[in-house]
Amino acid sequence: MSAIDSAAVLAKIKFNADGLVPAIAQQHDTGEVLMMAWMNAESVAETLATGRVCYFSRSRGGLWRKGETSGQQQRLKDFLIDCDGDTILLKVDQDGVACHTGRRTCFYTAARPEGLTEVAKVQVSPDELYKK
Repeated sequence: MSAIDSAAVLAKIKFNADGLVPAIAQQHDTGEVLMMAWMNAESVAETLATGRVCYFSRSRGGLWRKGETSGQQQRLKDFLIDCDGDTILLKVDQDGVACHTGRRTCFYTAARPEGLTEVAKVQVSPDELYKK
């Protein structure tokens, strides 16, 4: 994906009081929902400039370039802003797993009549993923 001028995009996004906006990552060709994370203006601008998804890590208090540690990068295919401007949908090409638990998706716990059920298996052990 070619670099996108971020000025108009940033003007359209309604960041919360902490300067963040939720971003949903979805596999571009299958529609699989991979994860939700937060973005700030800097991470949005970097993502649009590089085509490689960058989030804002609340726990680290800084930019989180997806896959920087694990190698499980997300390449941006499309960047969509919802009707209210307060949520972003990132259509991505995900390398490997998206979740830090080693699963393809972070959405692996289903609420069913029989109780909570894990619906996605671990594909890569977190120790291997992060070389612990």
